[in-house]
Amino acid sequence: MRRVFVTGIGVVSPLGIGTEAFFKGLREARVAVRRVDDLLDLSGIRSKVGAPVPDFDPKVFISPKKAKRLGRATQFALTAAGFALEMAGLEVPKDPWGGVVMGTGIGPVEPLVHNLHTLEERGPERVSPFFVPTMMPNAVSAQLGIEFGIKGPNTGVVTACAAGAHAIGMAWEWIRSGMVDWALAGGTEAVMLRIVYAGFDRMGALSRCMDPKVASRPFDAKRDGFVMGEGACVLVLESEEHLRARGGEALAELVGFGASCDAHHITAPPEDGEGARRAMEAALKSAGVPPEEVDYINAHGTSTPLNDRAETRAIKALFGERAYEIPVSSTKSQIGHLLGAAGAVEAAAAIFPFLEGLVPATVTWRERDPECDLDYVPERPRPVRVRVSLSNSFGFGGQNACLLFRAV
Repeated sequence: MRRVFVTGIGVVSPLGIGTEAFFKGLREARVAVRRVDDLLDLSGIRSKVGAPVPDFDPKVFISPKKAKRLGRATQFALTAAGFALEMAGLEVPKDPWGGVVMGTGIGPVEPLVHNLHTLEERGPERVSPFFVPTMMPNAVSAQLGIEFGIKGPNTGVVTACAAGAHAIGMAWEWIRSGMVDWALAGGTEAVMLRIVYAGFDRMGALSRCMDPKVASRPFDAKRDGFVMGEGACVLVLESEEHLRARGGEALAELVGFGASCDAHHITAPPEDGEGARRAMEAALKSAGVPPEEVDYINAHGTSTPLNDRAETRAIKALFGERAYEIPVSSTKSQIGHLLGAAGAVEAAAAIFPFLEGLVPATVTWRERDPECDLDYVPERPRPVRVRVSLSNSFGFGGQNACLLFRAV
């Protein structure tokens, strides 16, 4: 099996547009959550906060004609992919046989909402002819192939909040096996809509805290639900041979991927975190890395009571007493939950310590929960020498994915 390296990272997040904006936000421990009832009609919905991408104008990154025909999630993905390819210095026209794998949790849902309103108010002849190809979840990966001329295998992954991590893991398998020499992989989501807020709010999944600066508070005793965010992240992955042949530079090595299913409940994890533990264990096994070599865990850490407790138990079950020595943090404290994009954006956060010498903080952590008793890196990033980092992503449906990275 071939070695696989990360050579480009492109991020569009609530902390800003571009990878440096994301990394700068992590360095500064800036919280991007805000009140969004000025952007959305949230009347009758108890949650009022969110983490939108600020000042995003797709026409800056995509031709205006094309931008009009794309969903916001696809616009984010194309923008992030452009950043990633630029960072990698990979010229697709000279090397078009790469792969594309993109994850999304819900997909470009706003065209459905818009066209349904149009149908009801103005009739079927006013529905956009671009409605179906804009709405379908595989539109994201398909449009990346079209935009950049990438002619290898191309697919989409839809596993809720684990989708971005699953996509990166699938691309890793493609490259390791020799199916392709390089790939774009990641996740995207843009569903900050009244209907989506209403659905999650009815489930009791969203935070109802009115203070944006502490609404998303993973592992904190007062956590009460997640905060909706949006964004995208795309990684360029390459085989060692391909990277050397073109003289590129590696940012990190992706050494392991693990996946599992809770087979328990459509939205709630098992209390002991058994499925999460098995996914982490599988990632370590695939890499041949023992638990004692892991220096940092970027947690799924949603800020929901059940998830954070179960993830803590899973980490302790796998790492034993050493779990208390490993920095564990959740970047959802800063950017909320990016759903299908979360696993990809948090993969970038797991690479961040290699490049910056800091582990991201759980910025909003204040009060210890006796059942969440690990080192959650409260308030500020911490200088730590990290050689191996683990990134956790767990989705509705009980679908779990974990990525293991090593510094180069």
